Amino acid sequence: QVQLVESGGGLVQAGGSLRLSCAASGRTFSSYAMGWFRQVPGKEREFVAGINWSGRSTYYVDSVKGRFTISRDNAKNTVYLQMNSLKPEDTAVYHCAARLDTSPRVVVGREEYAWWGQGTQVTVSS
Repeated sequence: QVQLVESGGGLVQAGGSLRLSCAASGRTFSSYAMGWFRQVPGKEREFVAGINWSGRSTYYVDSVKGRFTISRDNAKNTVYLQMNSLKPEDTAVYHCAARLDTSPRVVVGREEYAWWGQGTQVTVSS
């Protein structure tokens, strides 16, 4: 069982930056693939970025490539999402997710993740 708590969301102007954090409970964080998803009302939860258990592999949705960076600190049981050059269309509730997975791959599918955080709101004004 993993409990995930996101933080770092807020209101920012277009072009600004935010850093989201996701703190995980438990002593086996390094055995989990992690992902960030986002959701706006009336739409499905969308994959944003993922990182494998070691941090050596990452993957991003095309719309955030070059602007967002996912990273993890296994000693701190935390995964991060650095978001730069934010756009109004990045406005959403951002959720982190975890899957017990020690393969080299990045987990992209929403249905593959077993544990989810409550989310943190990111609002980008124009």
